[in-house]
Amino acid sequence: MSAAHIAAVVFAGSFVAAMVGMLLRKILPDNHLDSDAKDVMKLVMGLIGTMAALILGLLIASGNSSYNAQRSELQTLAANAVILDRLLQAYGPEAAGTRESFREIITTAHDLIWTPDGLRPPNFDAANKLAQQIQNLAPKSEQARSLQSRATQLTESMLHMRVLMTEQQGDAIPTLFLEALVYWICALFLGFGLLARFNPTIMAAFIVGAISVAAAIFLILELNEPYRGYLQISDAPLRHALERIGK
Repeated sequence: MSAAHIAAVVFAGSFVAAMVGMLLRKILPDNHLDSDAKDVMKLVMGLIGTMAALILGLLIASGNSSYNAQRSELQTLAANAVILDRLLQAYGPEAAGTRESFREIITTAHDLIWTPDGLRPPNFDAANKLAQQIQNLAPKSEQARSLQSRATQLTESMLHMRVLMTEQQGDAIPTLFLEALVYWICALFLGFGLLARFNPTIMAAFIVGAISVAAAIFLILELNEPYRGYLQISDAPLRHALERIGK
């Protein structure tokens, strides 16, 4: 399910739980909702609310941290691509073919990162071919040898960064963890309904609360999928790098 669908389920579940609570309030005998029962329910709801708020806050912070890390890695990848191209340019005409191959690799990498299904693994064959082309350069001076060594290191660093970006995509929220969080939220809204009498103001409050919780879940899920969805990381760094590579 997409983040929007899960958020819609959370909204519906929260709101329905509140309505069920209000219905139970009318059905249950009065002694089930006396002052002692309400005090206990408030204590339990406070415990559940604290746990849910803590987990929501931690998940949002974790998702935001992961999102920023992916964006930083993309910017580093783009910067290293420009630097590698400049090293090959400084090497001389002998590296012209290697520069052209490198541009094709970056173009392919762009297409593999921004796909409808999200980030896809790098093309290792193309990366190995580029590394071999750099190794096959025959430096005729100490400066050319230094440029070749730096280009080799940057190529390995970029491949490492690209693999890391792909592997980090697997850090999704465990389904069981998300189900437990949704259960806490629904239980909390059920308690709200048990303590509330039906009126338009209460209904509006339940709707606002359910939307807020669903929005938090939506943000968490979107932040954990930085290369697709509504919060997709911009491809501007890599596009700007492509504009400069080979020029």
